[in-house]
Amino acid sequence: MNALGLVVEYNPFHNGHLYHLQQAKAITNADVTIGVMSGNFLQRGEPALVDKWTRTSMALKAGIDLIIELPFVHAVQKAEYFSEASILLLEEVGCQSVCFGSEQGEIEPFIHTYSIIQENSKEIDQWIQHYSKEGYSYPKAASLAFSELQARHPSMLSLDQPNNILGYHYVSAILKHKLSIEPVTIKRTGSGYHDPTLMPGTIASATGIRKELMESGKLDAISSFVPDTTFAHLKAYLTEQRTLHNWELYWPFLKVKLITTPAESLAQIYEMKEGLENRLIEAAERASNFMDFMSLIKTKRYTWTRLQRILTYTLLNFTRDEMPKDLTPPYIRVLGFTAAGQQYLKSIKKEKGNQIVSRLAACKNPLINIDKRAAIVHAAALPSAISMKAQKREYMSPIVLTD
Repeated sequence: MNALGLVVEYNPFHNGHLYHLQQAKAITNADVTIGVMSGNFLQRGEPALVDKWTRTSMALKAGIDLIIELPFVHAVQKAEYFSEASILLLEEVGCQSVCFGSEQGEIEPFIHTYSIIQENSKEIDQWIQHYSKEGYSYPKAASLAFSELQARHPSMLSLDQPNNILGYHYVSAILKHKLSIEPVTIKRTGSGYHDPTLMPGTIASATGIRKELMESGKLDAISSFVPDTTFAHLKAYLTEQRTLHNWELYWPFLKVKLITTPAESLAQIYEMKEGLENRLIEAAERASNFMDFMSLIKTKRYTWTRLQRILTYTLLNFTRDEMPKDLTPPYIRVLGFTAAGQQYLKSIKKEKGNQIVSRLAACKNPLINIDKRAAIVHAAALPSAISMKAQKREYMSPIVLTD
C-alpha cells in the first residue's frame, strides 16, 4: 500500500489542515494516510485545546486513516528534535512519502539548503556561538547565522518562516539518516502560521482560531474556519468537559509546584539550566496569573516557547535523566484508525508487531509512563469526576471509525 505520512498537531483541525490533507493525497496518490500527532501537550510547550482522543477523532472524520502518537519526550521539543523524531516514526511505519506545508512550496530549495549548510557547518556553529554570547536565544542565534550564510548564498531557503523551518528539519532528518521516505511540500495558503486574525472567507491559522475561542468564548465565531466535524467535536467537548485547555488553567498547579519544590530538585528538570529554577521560584511568588508570570521570566535568551516547554516538563516532573539519547520513538502508539488504517496495521504487524501499542498496559517501555503523566496532568484542569474519566481513557482501546 502507498502510505502517505503527515506530521500534525491539529489544535484544532481546521480548513487549512483539510486543504493540506486533500492536496497531499492527490499529489502522492496515497492508498492510506498516516498522521503522527503530538499528544496532550504540544511542540511549543502548550496544553492542547482538547485532548488527543478528540483531536484523533477530528482527524479520522476528516479523512486520515491512522493516527499514531508522537511520545511526549519527542513531541514537546525544539523544532529540530520534534521533526527528526516524527520523520523517524513515519519511516518506522513504512510511509513512502511525507508531505508538509511550507511558505516555499517547492522541495528542491530544502534539499539545496541542506547541502549548503552541511558544507558550511563549522562557520554556522561559529556564528551561532557569536550571537549566543551576545545574549540571543538559540533559535534567534541560528536564524542570524543562517542569514549570514544566505548573504553569500542567495539561493538558500528562507529560514525565518515557521513552516519553512519545520520543513527544513523534516528534509534534514531524511537526508541525515539516508531514509527512503520521499519529502513533498505544498505551498501554505491563507493566514500565516502565527497570524492571530480571523478574516472572513480565508483560511485561518490555528493560532487565530485558538485566540478567538479564548477571548470570545464563542464557538460560533470560528464555525466558518473549521470543518463541521471539528465544530461538532469542539461543541461536544465543551459540553462534556466544560472547558477548553490553556495555560491559565494550569497556573495554580504550576505555582504550587514551583513554590513548594526545593530549588535543587527543580534543577534536575529537563532543560532547567543556568539557575533558571531560582528565577522561576521568585516569579511564582510574585505573579497572580500565568501571563503575569511569563512577563516576569521571559528574557532575550529564553524565548516564550522555550520557557513554556520547561514549565511543561516541570508540571510533569520530567527530569533530564529521563530524556533518551536516541530520537527514534521506541514504540508505535495507535490512537485511532479507519478500516483502511486497520488494514494497513495488519500489513505491518508481522514486522512491527512488537512495537505496536494499542493498549497502554501492554507497553513495558518506561517512556510510556511519561505519556501517562502527560494525560493525567492535562486532565487535572477538569472538574474532579470528569478528570478521573479522562484519565481512565488513557487505558482504553484506540478509536475505530467504521462509517
